Amino acid sequence: MLDSIQTFFQNNFPPQLAVFFISMIPLIECRGGIPFGMIVLNMPLWEVLPIAIAGNILPVPFILLLIRPVINWLKKTRLFHPLAHWIEAKAEKNKEKVLKYSKWGLFLFVAIPIPGTGAWTGALVAALLDLRVRSAFFTILFGMITAALIMTVGSSLINALIAGEMPQDLKALADCFCVVIRPKIAAV
Repeated sequence: MLDSIQTFFQNNFPPQLAVFFISMIPLIECRGGIPFGMIVLNMPLWEVLPIAIAGNILPVPFILLLIRPVINWLKKTRLFHPLAHWIEAKAEKNKEKVLKYSKWGLFLFVAIPIPGTGAWTGALVAALLDLRVRSAFFTILFGMITAALIMTVGSSLINALIAGEMPQDLKALADCFCVVIRPKIAAV
């Protein structure tokens, strides 16, 4: 299935749009868009990262604002009733992880790039738990950026293993870390 998605996007879209649209797909999100752009399409980090983040965050406000009315409507239909209950069950399953630590729980839930987590599921859980939209949006955004950075480092390391050398993108990210983060750590 992933091969067919890859082939579809490679053959039908320019690289930037392919990364953007792949990053919008639930469960794939920027966790798939970043490696796809960097490894498959051989795009530079500076180009892939903002495109993937933009594609991944675009659906979030709509989910936060509209998922509750959509689910209520789906429950009333015979055809989509099971889907509505499946969506609610998915949110309920992740409820404790988020509620236990509130904003930090939502942040960690979105930030850790493992299957079943991410911006879509985080927005779904936040909406069904009636978290404030603005607060949930920014928490999800920062969690998604964290996940995107994790995936960028992972994709760069895979590229390094394939190419046999340290890519410039990873060097630039390491330099940025040293310049921005290290002085703050030393000050503490």
